[in-house]
Amino acid sequence: MINVNGVDINYIDYGNKKGQAIVLLHGWGQNIEMMQMLGEPFKKDYRIIAVDFPGFGLSPEPTHVMNVSDYTILIEELLKKLDIKEPILVGHSFGGRVSVKFASRNNVKKVILLSPALRGHDKKGLKIKILKFLKTVPGIKNLEGWAKNHIGSRDYKAASKVMKDVLVKTVNEDLSEDAKKIKAPVILIYGDMDSEVPEEDTKEYERLIPDCGLILYEGCTHYAYLERLQQTINIIRNFIK
Repeated sequence: MINVNGVDINYIDYGNKKGQAIVLLHGWGQNIEMMQMLGEPFKKDYRIIAVDFPGFGLSPEPTHVMNVSDYTILIEELLKKLDIKEPILVGHSFGGRVSVKFASRNNVKKVILLSPALRGHDKKGLKIKILKFLKTVPGIKNLEGWAKNHIGSRDYKAASKVMKDVLVKTVNEDLSEDAKKIKAPVILIYGDMDSEVPEEDTKEYERLIPDCGLILYEGCTHYAYLERLQQTINIIRNFIK
């Protein structure tokens, strides 16, 4: 555990401390363990950093509502404390969104993005529109609480009050301009049966990021990287050589 800007962050740091750093960033509602299998094969030659974002795993919830930029700043400050420069970023879903933001304003060696959304126009966005509508209708404002617990994703329903607010804030950020600013080589890995990320996000990321390759796993979901774990490891190995 390390304190960064007044926020406690749980992380692990292992492998070859003299090697290039690989930073593993998990998805929403997940933790270090969901990414560690991508670090283990590389620990002989690389320094592996895996992080529990605030509010997940062993990292306490933030005391204020954070957005993607806030989470990115914490990762930036953490890596400064660990004296890590130009890392290789591997981010799944929400961790991929943080990776996009990080790579748009920092020097990084390579970026591997695993099923990140580009902007908040999915089911969660629909939920927010419904909530805004309920607020405008006299006499049914009491339905707003019901709607928050019955409309939208499992992630939203499972979250605490502060994390629900964080989720609403983070999924509605559009990372299009950030994607354009990434100078490092990027690989995108998606499943063609991903129900969490619209297909247009996948194609637009590929179009917006200057040096980008897209790999689509047929028959795989939002967790494509785990469903074809060995293939993912092989792709990362070849990409970061």
